[in-house]
Amino acid sequence: MPPAVATLPSVDLRDTPVVTIDLDIMEANIRRLQSYCDAHHIANRPHIKTHKIPAIARRQIDGGAIGITCQKLGEAAVMLDAGIDDILLTFNILGEAKTGRLRALARRARGRLSVVCDNATVARALSAAFSDETEPLRVLVECDTGLGRNGVQTPAEALDLARLIAGMPGLRFDGLMTYPITPQTRPFFEAALAMLERAGLPAAVVSTGGTPAYPRAHEVPGVTEHRAGTYVFNDRGTVATGVATWDDCAMRIRTSVVSRPTPERAIIDGGSKTFSTDQFGQQGFGRIVEYPDAEITKLNEEHGYLDLSACRSRPEVGEVVSVIPNHTCVVTNLHERLIGIRRGKVEVVWDVAGRGRVR
Repeated sequence: MPPAVATLPSVDLRDTPVVTIDLDIMEANIRRLQSYCDAHHIANRPHIKTHKIPAIARRQIDGGAIGITCQKLGEAAVMLDAGIDDILLTFNILGEAKTGRLRALARRARGRLSVVCDNATVARALSAAFSDETEPLRVLVECDTGLGRNGVQTPAEALDLARLIAGMPGLRFDGLMTYPITPQTRPFFEAALAMLERAGLPAAVVSTGGTPAYPRAHEVPGVTEHRAGTYVFNDRGTVATGVATWDDCAMRIRTSVVSRPTPERAIIDGGSKTFSTDQFGQQGFGRIVEYPDAEITKLNEEHGYLDLSACRSRPEVGEVVSVIPNHTCVVTNLHERLIGIRRGKVEVVWDVAGRGRVR
């Protein structure tokens, strides 16, 4: 009997809104960042928050990545289920329910799962969960080097927390982590790494993160790995930073013009449940590829408002337009499927396996 032929689910790209990924662009993005990391002898640990799809993570690993980054336990479980077990969790894990799940995941990962921590309370909770494990949990100290979010505030605090972790049962101090790279990162890490070395606690891992900052990762003292997420698709935000061009944006959200109430206003069938509401200091909520002078000025749940006043040509009712979103990562989490296309033809349909895994 002839081998069974795999068939794709039926996909009508005019049944909008639908999120498409240009595979040629995505693959070029994967190669570009990997080439940078290889040239500077930095390990590539991509963040899967952008796509939440094991098959894409596997493409990144096959392209040279050492493993992946996850933000939440639920995302890590999805990736482990798919056989990907070299995982860094970059979010404080706190509470017995979560530390119990973490312990179970760490056992499945066979010692290849590591976490971050920025305070003594989290460190004690991790130690309590892993004190009787045969394999210690690897822990990185998260450092705030300019974002003003999580992280110890000074190199001295990094040393103090590293000492605490190193002295706790079930834990192993493994290094430092920060996001993103800022002008403060270099002096912070220079001081912190020197202090750790003098204390006999050298950092095996120095982990930096962010897509806009990745071309500067090699400037960080001691850097061993970089975590970028958005680069795999790119978006309006990464274009604004100069690290990508419109031609590097793999994600397009196809939407239909469903109304033209006035000559200068159109309504599309995608709103806040379709697009990210992040703006990153920009006007509007995405770039319409076919009408770049149009502006998506407002979002209701299912309606997107287009201001066409600056457009020489304007879309008609029934026309399908493609939108490059402000922030791809949020868009992925809003949709059940991403459609991989190559030269206009559907090649693959991915379920967003990590969608909604926020715990």
